[in-house]
Amino acid sequence: MPRGPVSVQLYSVRDRLSEDLEGTLQRLADLGFTSVEPYGAFVVGSDAYVAALANTGLSAPSAHAGVLTLDDPSPAFEAARAIGVRTLIDPAHRTDDWESIDGVARIAERINRAAEQAREYGLTFGYHNHWWELEARPNGTPALELLAERLDDSVVLEVDTYWVEVGGVSAPDLLARLGDRVQLIHVKDGDKSRDVKAQQPAGEGAMDIPAVLAAAPQAVRVLEFDDYAGDTVDGLAASLAYVNTVDAGSGE
Repeated sequence: MPRGPVSVQLYSVRDRLSEDLEGTLQRLADLGFTSVEPYGAFVVGSDAYVAALANTGLSAPSAHAGVLTLDDPSPAFEAARAIGVRTLIDPAHRTDDWESIDGVARIAERINRAAEQAREYGLTFGYHNHWWELEARPNGTPALELLAERLDDSVVLEVDTYWVEVGGVSAPDLLARLGDRVQLIHVKDGDKSRDVKAQQPAGEGAMDIPAVLAAAPQAVRVLEFDDYAGDTVDGLAASLAYVNTVDAGSGE
């Protein structure tokens, strides 16, 4: 099955979106993006997203929404379904539970329960990492890998390859170990520090982006800046061109 076009996490342009949703989406479409990955703001503004996506010709096959700590995640699932999302991803779950085997098991239970609820809305559920799930190693193994072993087969991972390396783990090696559990990857570059202002367009930092992409040929590439000192739209344009060139050179 084709993995789908390169996407972009809309958190990258959050300030622009708050001022002009449709205009910002149109700028991304003009760069060549055909799909985007909304973040949590869409849950309370799904009607506006439905209209803006339709008017710009963009789709949102995946989205982020924090649901693992909610008593009632149904509004997030309903909003995701309304804007055409197929895979809803929890973007972060920061807890001391990552530090122990039993804690990781509890996190897996929460994710599996959310996945079961998501299926009632026709959605696949997934989890997106930061660095702390890699730094935490309860038995010497990164907690994210321990989590993957305990997830229901229906749950997918969106591996943020930059945060993996910030957490001290080789992103290509991790992707190879996780295999097809990984259906999406966040692609970003920089100096491999937690300083988000140091992030750079793909191919301009310390990340080995070609090795990352080669290690996950099945995964949708989702470009992102947590922050960027330059013009974010220009940075996304550079990242898109680089990733497309690398993938084309690999014969994909």
